[in-house]
Amino acid sequence: MITARNLTKNFDSFAALADVSFEFEDGEIFGIIGHNGAGKTTLLKIISGLIAPTSGALYINDIDVVKNPVALKETLGYLPEESRLYETMTAENYLAFFGEIYGLSAQEIRVRSAQLFAALSLEPDGKKIGEFSKGMKRKAAIARSLIHDPMFLVYDEATSGLDPMTSRFIADYLRTLKKEGKTIVLSAHNLYQVEAICDKVMILKRGKMVAFGNMHQLRDQFGSLTYTIFFAIEDPGRLVGHAKPYRQEEGFFVWEAQDMKELNECTRIITESGGRVEKIESHYPSLEEMLVKIGK
Repeated sequence: MITARNLTKNFDSFAALADVSFEFEDGEIFGIIGHNGAGKTTLLKIISGLIAPTSGALYINDIDVVKNPVALKETLGYLPEESRLYETMTAENYLAFFGEIYGLSAQEIRVRSAQLFAALSLEPDGKKIGEFSKGMKRKAAIARSLIHDPMFLVYDEATSGLDPMTSRFIADYLRTLKKEGKTIVLSAHNLYQVEAICDKVMILKRGKMVAFGNMHQLRDQFGSLTYTIFFAIEDPGRLVGHAKPYRQEEGFFVWEAQDMKELNECTRIITESGGRVEKIESHYPSLEEMLVKIGK
């Protein structure tokens, strides 16, 4: 279990984080989102034990991260936003270098490296990392974060700047790591991926936590189910006088309803005006819509 209580981080007179508290279970994927400058990377570095908070407490299972950050290192895999790699090394030597740092034997490094290359569909072929594509470099950085088989992962923008196929591959791979029992904390600008793979999500704004929970809880907080009504009508002029505007889409007229009461009223008006409802689509607010609402 990861438990944070009133985490605050000040840089001179600037508060990068202010009284952030949360809790989530082992084996979950926890997403942290927010606009640029919200404090995401600062929080990830505190969770990783790379920087100390100005005040507050953080416990990862039995480890007091604030008092003893070194104790976290054996069970932690950290991926920074930028893939800072030793580009004159081959991927094989790169993983071997970090494997030795973690005390792995040569045999363990060979086996573990082969497993990671296969799992990540990475074929280094003895090339230097500097010759890799951006996607291959990101995969190499992920492999480095996993060489010692940590159970706790902190990933800062794991798919940033990658092509859609590589980005999707890495998102799917994170699901696989979760199935293996790993706990993952990540930040991402790809809100669709966060929504798809995260068990819980935190939204930060100017260093403060403004929302936290699973998608169902966040939807309850930021708006309920809405409806899109697609309908046909021979004489749309019969709708004139009704305050609600309509638009045309996919060959139909379209009305938006904010709740069930408005949905029923719209369908009544359509029917009484000689129209026909073709289909109704329900819609929950997305993370992107929540973030836009928070930014206002």
